[in-house]
Amino acid sequence: MAINAKRTISFSPPDISDLEINEVVDALKSGWITTGPRTKELEKRLAEFCHTSKMVCLNSATAAEELNFRICGIGEGDEVIVPAYTYTASASAAIHCGAKVIFVDSQKDSTEMDYDKVAEAITEKTKAIVAVDLGGIIVNYDRLFEIVEAKKDLFKPAGNTDLGRRIQKATGRVLIFSDAAHALGASRNGKMAGEIADFTDFSFHAVKNFTTAEGGASTWRDIPGIDNEEIYHQYQLYSLHGQSKDALAKNQLGAWEYDIIGPWYKCNMTDIMAAIGLRQLDRYPGLLERRREIIGKYDAMCDELGVKHLVHYTENSTSSGHLYLTRIPGATDEIRREIIIKLAERGVNTNVHYKPLPMMTAYKEMGWDIKDFPNAYDYYANLITLPLHTKLTDEDVDYVISNFKEVVSKYI
Repeated sequence: MAINAKRTISFSPPDISDLEINEVVDALKSGWITTGPRTKELEKRLAEFCHTSKMVCLNSATAAEELNFRICGIGEGDEVIVPAYTYTASASAAIHCGAKVIFVDSQKDSTEMDYDKVAEAITEKTKAIVAVDLGGIIVNYDRLFEIVEAKKDLFKPAGNTDLGRRIQKATGRVLIFSDAAHALGASRNGKMAGEIADFTDFSFHAVKNFTTAEGGASTWRDIPGIDNEEIYHQYQLYSLHGQSKDALAKNQLGAWEYDIIGPWYKCNMTDIMAAIGLRQLDRYPGLLERRREIIGKYDAMCDELGVKHLVHYTENSTSSGHLYLTRIPGATDEIRREIIIKLAERGVNTNVHYKPLPMMTAYKEMGWDIKDFPNAYDYYANLITLPLHTKLTDEDVDYVISNFKEVVSKYI
């Protein structure tokens, strides 16, 4: 039976301690609140954490992914393959650059793309594949690299910038992008999220495991013949109006003058945001371990009920444990909605991740039809995402489990 005393279980509040608060206060008192020393320190520490050479902190993962495309010279006339089962940012960033998005269906009973369909979708216009580490689980990048290597004869290096042309020529194949918005701290086959794909973006939004309130970052694998400092500098230019010096550099004695290299964008991270991130990073191993504890309890519940769920931890992979997706056997969309309401009435706030993009107005108007993506729809139709965050106490977790069991058992 459900625990009697009603609780209110938030879906995904940020876990902010006095450490983050005090660091923000220190940043405010320092007089340096825009991009500055704390942002640079966070970039350095995140690169070390992800085992990459460089990291660029920005104001969102969407900006990070868009700049990844722009760094690689991807734009008008190019095609980018994206899973139909994801959040809009995975696709919209490519569209912002003028590229055409090509959706592919999921594997049956999986959030991962159907890799055979990915291979079929590659044409001479394909310049990138965006894989999504949904829920914090790293997908099969080995399979994706096998596909693009096998299709190298179709690849025509192009690029709308000098750097982009050189990157495409150096790789000589379709680029693999990782939308790792959920996956900071995840690993597969001994490699961390960030060091696996050619280019990776992370999200530090308020609902993410690791937060800077808003925010995100880009990182990349070393590319033979391309200087990482040149790539990093180009990110800086793109994120600060094409200005040749950031505020920190201009603050040096006599260094007031700057140039505008291009009429570009404004998506830098501030030191206030980075202050939160620095102390979050100190705490992050413990936050990841707490998520793993909660997932273990949810797994036991789902296995007892016969409810399908994401598998976050295997012999060869460790998830960041960002989302806990459950699928109610035999439930229709209508039943799923009933369950969500009944749980909410008991104070348990749940969600759905995600409604496939071909169901959304913007993408339907581009000609996409969910009927062409049956596996993505089937996965979505009976899906409920449970609250999973480090503000949950053991008693909160027990309350979620007790009420989920009681509500769901009436439908299966």
